[in-house]
Amino acid sequence: MASAWVDHKAVGGEEVLFLRGVWRLPDVAGIRDELAGLALRPPLRCVLDGSALEALDTAGGFVLMRYLDEIGCADAVAAGRGFEPRHRRLLALVQERMTTAPAEMARLRRPGLIDRVGASTIAVAGLLQRHIGFVGAMVVELASLLRRPGLFRPKETTSQLQGACIEAVPIVALVNLLIGIVIAYVLGVEAKRYGANLFVADGIALGVCRELSPILSSVLIAGRSGAAFTAQIGTMKVEEEIDAIRTLGLSPMQVLVIPRLFALLIGLPLLVFVGDVAGIFGGMMVGTSLLGMTPEVFLRRVHGALEMRQFVIGLAKAPVFAAVIAIIGCRMGLSVARDARSVGESTTSTVVQCIVWVILLDAAFAIACQQMGI
Repeated sequence: MASAWVDHKAVGGEEVLFLRGVWRLPDVAGIRDELAGLALRPPLRCVLDGSALEALDTAGGFVLMRYLDEIGCADAVAAGRGFEPRHRRLLALVQERMTTAPAEMARLRRPGLIDRVGASTIAVAGLLQRHIGFVGAMVVELASLLRRPGLFRPKETTSQLQGACIEAVPIVALVNLLIGIVIAYVLGVEAKRYGANLFVADGIALGVCRELSPILSSVLIAGRSGAAFTAQIGTMKVEEEIDAIRTLGLSPMQVLVIPRLFALLIGLPLLVFVGDVAGIFGGMMVGTSLLGMTPEVFLRRVHGALEMRQFVIGLAKAPVFAAVIAIIGCRMGLSVARDARSVGESTTSTVVQCIVWVILLDAAFAIACQQMGI
């Protein structure tokens, strides 16, 4: 019976293996049996002849190379003859993969506490360095804007102001209203035990205007506008729109970053003011319904307890928080790699960084005000 895939002849002291037909995955079992039926024993000097080989895939190549290795003729591929170039390349690839020693699997050492702290410290230091570099580049662009005011883009700034401020008014007002209600209720329950109902208005006025409204408004803007900045700019980078901006001779900082920065610098103080009003109104709702105070009495207590400097301190935090949110949001967008996954990771990182920085800066404000006796 004639062989379907392989035959051999002894020619001049060498075993010549003549490959024929189709060597593919469905034929592997038959090819393996036919090779075993040759009953060749090492050591041998072999030569492959592929002039009659019609088709070959990696499965067929693997069976052949494994058999040649067993009989000690792994070098027969190099001495082969009559192969089409594509078949020779495939056999060479299979041989390379089979002869490459697997990398020794080193035992993974679980990093200790010191290792993790050190790695985190290095990562944070690198992140801060990149943020500082971005701030420096932005200062240079602002300086050029002072020299050439025509570079300012009022339409883009107005558009960003609408998205970051005007459209955020409802959610900022709602959250601060609810927080004012909750704080007033918690304080009111305790104050009623001691007959100190009137002091609830004092606590609401100071707490909302100096601390709660700036922090809550900034956190909401960080999750809303900061994330949006990163996603928008990151998507533009993925789609090579930023490269197109540079090709047109424009600065991405002037086109994308500066308008967003000015929009938040203008919009966040306004949102903090809205939060102040909403938080005090929420406290007044609880004061009139739970504590038996009239709106007039509540507002007089707020007016008496809330000094102008307390109100100004709360508003003064807003531009600082706004600048941080804009810088982080835009820088993370510009640092996005050219894939969709990186956009999501950078957006998440933006929200986390902005919230952490807002809280740290608020703590710094509290310490500075305490030291100055404000």
